[in-house]
Amino acid sequence: MTPGKDPNPNTARVNAARGGEQRSSTVELRNLVKRFGRDVVAVNDVDLHIDRGELVTLLGPSGCGKTTILRMIAGLERPSEGTIHLDEDDVTRLPAYLRDVTMVFQSYALFPHMSVFENVAYGLRVARRPKDEIAARVAEALDMVGLGHLGERATTALSGGQQQRVALARALVIHPRVLLFDEPLSNLDAKLRKRVRDDIRELQQRLGITAVYVTHDQEEAFSISDRVAIMHQGRIMQLDTPEVLYQRPANAFVARFVGFENLISMKVIARDGGNVTAQAPGGVALALPKARFGDIPDDFVLAARADGLAVTADPDAKGLPATLGLRTYLGRAYQYQCETEAGPLIANGPLSSPLEPGSTARLVPVPDQCCVLGVE
Repeated sequence: MTPGKDPNPNTARVNAARGGEQRSSTVELRNLVKRFGRDVVAVNDVDLHIDRGELVTLLGPSGCGKTTILRMIAGLERPSEGTIHLDEDDVTRLPAYLRDVTMVFQSYALFPHMSVFENVAYGLRVARRPKDEIAARVAEALDMVGLGHLGERATTALSGGQQQRVALARALVIHPRVLLFDEPLSNLDAKLRKRVRDDIRELQQRLGITAVYVTHDQEEAFSISDRVAIMHQGRIMQLDTPEVLYQRPANAFVARFVGFENLISMKVIARDGGNVTAQAPGGVALALPKARFGDIPDDFVLAARADGLAVTADPDAKGLPATLGLRTYLGRAYQYQCETEAGPLIANGPLSSPLEPGSTARLVPVPDQCCVLGVE
């Protein structure tokens, strides 16, 4: 073998492609499974299609499998079962460096002994691109992220937000088919996190590049994504737009994850066209408008946010009887821990009429802050 020559015949094809314009691919995961040992199933039969130019976020608690999926797309982990496709190309067995996929890491992963320019240029130098092309593409990438004037600066002299922008420029400069983000904002303070988040979204949309984003932060996921996949125990519980997820969760896990603190088991006792009357634990009958909830099954769960149960001292209000516990000031409302026949609930009351802990009240459903779930 000739010294310095890559023995893989696909390398030339990949390097040639990397010299072209910014490209973007669809991503498709088919029956993807990842096991660690015999007992740990990190990813359990996941199917996922991501359109070209779409940003999809994998959202869920630690250990749900979201980062493992990202690493399998990148080629850093090999699936136990299933396949990964970029457009029509099955890349399941391709090594990471042949996939045209780049990742922006949580830790930035910059070379501290290199300048900003050299960090961004690294991938192009490995791909043996011409010097003039490297200079032009690095300048373009740094301009994209607003760091064109800092090419010669040491990365150790940059702020956290600037370092993350360097990592983003380094990922973009090789013109990847898919851009992956592994909790890229976790090390930034809240104000900077929002600014860099907005920069990432604006740049992704402007370039039309396909992106897969991993985070455990719901606000971050909803603000940046075209669609969000909420994960639990290695499975996708629901894949939808942020608006649908927030208003119409598919099951109890998703409902709790997106902020429906209260789950109340109910049974329909009457239907009269425009409204459904349902009975809550303790025998209280509540009217629910079909215009808001659609078809309601005979047995269902009413999911309500704290704002979805209004606290009132009016004994004649059509709501759940409650004994008020701990009262917390939220700035816009008082929040109460409540004991009811349906179990402990969390509800909000107005600032203008605070009620004392230990007093009795009624919790009145606010339809716009509630949803109906099937019984699991």
